[in-house]
Amino acid sequence: MSTKIERVTAAGSFQRVVALLRNDTRKRIAGGALALASPLAFAVSVDAGDYDHAPAGTHLGLLYYQYSSGEALYAGGRRIDDNARVRAQVGIVRAVKYVDIGGVTVAPQVLLPFGSVQTAGTLNSASVRNGMGDLILASTVFLYKDDHRRVLGVTPWLWLPTGQYSRSRTLNPFGENRWKFALQVAGVMPLGQAFTLDLVGDVQYYGNNRDFGPTRRTLSQQHSWDLQSHLRYHLSPATALSLSISQFTGGETKIDGTSQNDRQRRSRASIGASHFLAPDFQILGSLGKDLSIENGVREDLRVNLRMLKVF
Repeated sequence: MSTKIERVTAAGSFQRVVALLRNDTRKRIAGGALALASPLAFAVSVDAGDYDHAPAGTHLGLLYYQYSSGEALYAGGRRIDDNARVRAQVGIVRAVKYVDIGGVTVAPQVLLPFGSVQTAGTLNSASVRNGMGDLILASTVFLYKDDHRRVLGVTPWLWLPTGQYSRSRTLNPFGENRWKFALQVAGVMPLGQAFTLDLVGDVQYYGNNRDFGPTRRTLSQQHSWDLQSHLRYHLSPATALSLSISQFTGGETKIDGTSQNDRQRRSRASIGASHFLAPDFQILGSLGKDLSIENGVREDLRVNLRMLKVF
């Protein structure tokens, strides 16, 4: 199972970028366009195979490493700067337990992200609050499963404002100082013996950050949507290749009620592979990049690595 977690609470003063823009695009840069300088910038993403069913009594321990980088800054779908460099390294520790409740398999889980973000070039003056992220609680409910590997699952996600946050920092990619909630629905559909299609969708709701920026303003955000598809090709029972495409939309922010004109519309693609080195130990890796973006720094490279241990 995997997660690449969503939105940062950053908006700030990047005078050198703003100077490049006409007046009608300045709000996009001052707001969420620059907020998305982080690997934690999108809705709850999953890896191919995350919604495969496991029997009650199974315990999983997972460790993730994610690296991402980008240089091109976009506002309103236009490329406005080629030197807005962002590099991020993120780790996530995750624990999952499958239990049976009245004949229904439920998988409660807890996740804790941590890491660092570095900026350079045009964004060199940005200050970042790195460290431990907000604690995340989730619980997948398997509404349907059968012997043909077909699955229908629903997962509520809850972000607790426990991460490290500083209102004096331009970027807070790990601690957001607000509550968040997402509801995710996923279906797993075998396509013959060799292929499996995973379809995942979620909607995310954001609480307010009432301690935003040096003057302690209120940051609010509209809900967002994310759609993901993962096509797996099974080389063997232990090994699979995958092709993934996702589309994230929405999430416009307001500061003290003033819209930042930073609605997101971003598509991404990745390829990956997974392999069980032993019946109880799996490794997974993927390479991806943004295909299109409306506001923010476009990712040129995203590397995800995961180790999974079955207990």
